[in-house]
Amino acid sequence: MSRKIQLAPSILSASFLNLERDVRLLTESADPPEWLHIDVMDGHFVPNLTMGPPFVRALKRITTVPLDVHLMIDNPGEQLDWYLDAGADLLTFHLEAVRPGARGTQKGSSATIKELTEAEVEYAHTLLARIRAAGAQAGLSLNPETPVGLLLPFYTEMDLVLLMSVHPGFGGQSFIPEALVRLTEVRDTAQAQSAELLIEVDGGIDADTAELAVEAGADVLVAGQAIYGQSDPVAALQQIRAAVSQL
Repeated sequence: MSRKIQLAPSILSASFLNLERDVRLLTESADPPEWLHIDVMDGHFVPNLTMGPPFVRALKRITTVPLDVHLMIDNPGEQLDWYLDAGADLLTFHLEAVRPGARGTQKGSSATIKELTEAEVEYAHTLLARIRAAGAQAGLSLNPETPVGLLLPFYTEMDLVLLMSVHPGFGGQSFIPEALVRLTEVRDTAQAQSAELLIEVDGGIDADTAELAVEAGADVLVAGQAIYGQSDPVAALQQIRAAVSQL
């Protein structure tokens, strides 16, 4: 295969009482992951509440594996610097949140937008530029029902697209099959624009869905329960890697 598929275990599924142990278990193994995925949830953009900058800062002290920080928050512009200062290597925010607090979705649901105003496009450009100026990689994420066509203005200004294959907010959900079509559309558009970016997929990834996602265009696989929810996380990571290694 011409590209290396990268794995990003989500520490949302690790033991928070033994977080250093669980992180080191994978990052110091013979076959460490390429990223650690950190799900930041604020209780507003999504109904769950998870971790913040102190977690990122603490993780940065115990591992050299790059930190893939996914902001599921409704005010990314106000908090970008917190996570950049804490040590995020890749910082991704949601296109649905480019106007903090403006979408007003109910708790328990995920935000969906169908169009962007010129002001919102400009705001997203500004946030991507701020991340890159700080020396980190910049990413945009979309919820399952937000059209991938809204990414068109940004392909040459971001390093990664993160497509949610579940509705964000909680781990352990089932993979939404429609995500495969979306992955392929993003891959084809990136190629048409000669954009050098990674395509990441998050939600319901295991050895079986990983194969489907990679075939559809994914470069980076986020897996939580399928790795940290197993009795042997190292073996589980290796199983997913083996499933996609021959594609």
